[in-house]
Amino acid sequence: MQITKQQVSPTQLSFHITGDPQLLADIKQHVVQEMGQNAKLQGFRPGKAPQSLIEKSLDQSQLQAQFLDHALNEMWAQTLRRESIRPVTQPKVSVTKFVPYTTLEADYEVDVIGDVKLPDYKQFRLAKPTVKVDAADVDDVLNNLRSRNATKQPVERAAKDGDEVVIDFTGTDAKTKEPIAGADGTDYPLVIGSNTFIPGFEPELIGLKAGEDKTFVITFPKDYGATELQNRQVQFEVHVKTVNEQQLPKLDDAFAATVGPFKTVAELKADVKKQLQADREYQAQRDYESAVLEELAKKTKVELPEAIIEEEVTRSEEDERKNLTYRGQTWQEHLEQEGVTEEEHRAKHRPAAELRVKAGLVLSEVAEQEGITVTPDEVDIRMQLLKGQYQDPSMQAELDKPDAKRDIASRLLSEKTITRLTEIASSK
Repeated sequence: MQITKQQVSPTQLSFHITGDPQLLADIKQHVVQEMGQNAKLQGFRPGKAPQSLIEKSLDQSQLQAQFLDHALNEMWAQTLRRESIRPVTQPKVSVTKFVPYTTLEADYEVDVIGDVKLPDYKQFRLAKPTVKVDAADVDDVLNNLRSRNATKQPVERAAKDGDEVVIDFTGTDAKTKEPIAGADGTDYPLVIGSNTFIPGFEPELIGLKAGEDKTFVITFPKDYGATELQNRQVQFEVHVKTVNEQQLPKLDDAFAATVGPFKTVAELKADVKKQLQADREYQAQRDYESAVLEELAKKTKVELPEAIIEEEVTRSEEDERKNLTYRGQTWQEHLEQEGVTEEEHRAKHRPAAELRVKAGLVLSEVAEQEGITVTPDEVDIRMQLLKGQYQDPSMQAELDKPDAKRDIASRLLSEKTITRLTEIASSK
């Protein structure tokens, strides 16, 4: 098979491919056999007649169409095996010469990822954050445990710090007055001073009595979890239904025994500190891995075709749409709240999408340079662990599919590569 490659642009290649005569002959034989499996010829069982007779009995236009489809696909598959390229789309194919079934030439045009130029990742260093749990952190957990086990008594006085208030509330955009999905609640119990609600919300309830109402505006933090609410001014209308004074249980050995297998408060505090330390170290490690990969991706130089960035933006928007559906908000409502058009929304998310694509390329390149691989045994072990976690028959069936195995292998490779990168970045 003859292959002539031409670089159309940094992200586009064209190939002129001439099919090998023997390859074309083999493909024709395969197609004739496949199409003739159910052919009925007098004197022969279905599919058992000589190939020459079967071929004559077939619809010639269908035979040519099937032959071209198989041949063009196989020629491209062999080209991919020979050439070191990263296609991101199916190629555009045009047949330039076809003599049934001995000669076939075709042009293929495909979008590809350009050359990836990694930074010197072996010299890259990034300090690991220090994880610390102090007495105040432990006290916060203990107070939360005491609050969960507190006795509550309705009172007529105004609410103060430490009281539980049961409220109804609704949230609307402070400017447009449009309702905000997910910003309302009924019979919602909230402990003032627990810092479990939107920053700035709980202090507004101090001084209110049961039966009273209050309207106020809260500006959501710039790093709030729901991106559509970041830095947004929301007007809340709150109705206080009940003010409960909390009687917290005494923090003693008897209390410690009620919340776990502890004989003393000291044992409880030690366990709380241990759990907090483990949780924070786990989260710190995940954050550190993300930071290392993000910094390397920013420093990586590569030409990316428009198609792969658009695909990543679309994938991100699909996830966003699902989350909005869970909150009962339409896509159009979301766009209106952000004050952007469909095109502006996509443009806003392009930089992050491009960075994610580059991060994936960093992992792929580093894995190759470091010789990182995943063995079949490693994949099988992960498969068994997952099957142990998911007992649902439908999920078990999904895990048995070849695509699931490939996905697990890919994840394992990414995990091992990230581990290697963080080892390098944190070394002295």
